[in-house]
Amino acid sequence: MGIAALTLALAGPVAGCGPESAVSDYGKAVEGGVGRTVEIEVTPGQRFSLVVSENASVGDSWKLGPLPDPKVASFISAEYESEGGEDVTGGGGARYFVFNAKQRGTVVVTVSNCWRCGAGRVPADEQSRSLSGDATFRITVE
Repeated sequence: MGIAALTLALAGPVAGCGPESAVSDYGKAVEGGVGRTVEIEVTPGQRFSLVVSENASVGDSWKLGPLPDPKVASFISAEYESEGGEDVTGGGGARYFVFNAKQRGTVVVTVSNCWRCGAGRVPADEQSRSLSGDATFRITVE
């Protein structure tokens, strides 16, 4: 067996959580939402995810704000999991922003939902403004 084949065999399956997922383990999943601040405590080396409900078919569009200090928490990827499986159109799901905890410290991460916004991410009307906003996560690595 060659080195490449042996490496793949030892690494296990390469497939992630979804059909095009970059990760197979979301770690500790902590849910947030518009207008909420959530406190998270993790240990160095622990994987964790910031989770928000998302349904793009009704207008949700979550984006990660500025990345935190990578010495405290390093960003891995953003993933989407459908509630109804891969073949369900128009159903909701969850957006996972996956991180690894590094060194001790505290950082704040904000993810923003611009509901039914255009390309400029500006709410189009009062309903869009009322359903748009930030989810804030205060992460402490102990």
